[in-house]
Amino acid sequence: MGRLKSLGGQIDRLSSRVRYLPRDHDLERKARNPGRAWYGTARWQRLRWAVLVRDLFTCAKCGRVEGQTSQLVADHIEPHRGDPALFWDEGNLQCLCKPCHDSEKQREERGGRR
Repeated sequence: MGRLKSLGGQIDRLSSRVRYLPRDHDLERKARNPGRAWYGTARWQRLRWAVLVRDLFTCAKCGRVEGQTSQLVADHIEPHRGDPALFWDEGNLQCLCKPCHDSEKQREERGGRR
């Protein structure tokens, strides 16, 4: 491994491979998805757990029973789009396994179907 002293004046010529997003990028993302911060709350964690228990850790799409809760998602049946009433409504939530949520459900939402 080379020493910094041996690089001498070459450091100025090295290009940085790190690219930074503009500061307003995060603000734009938050503006597009105003309910995003709710997922990090203790209230959401309690609601998520209640939905998983209610649905007996079973995927509503494929019927798979999953014991590893990190592989389960409390999914909004009707997308909340920042509406707090829809976000916190337990009746609007279902248990999905990650493969179903990340493929079928996302495809349905992009296609405008529910």
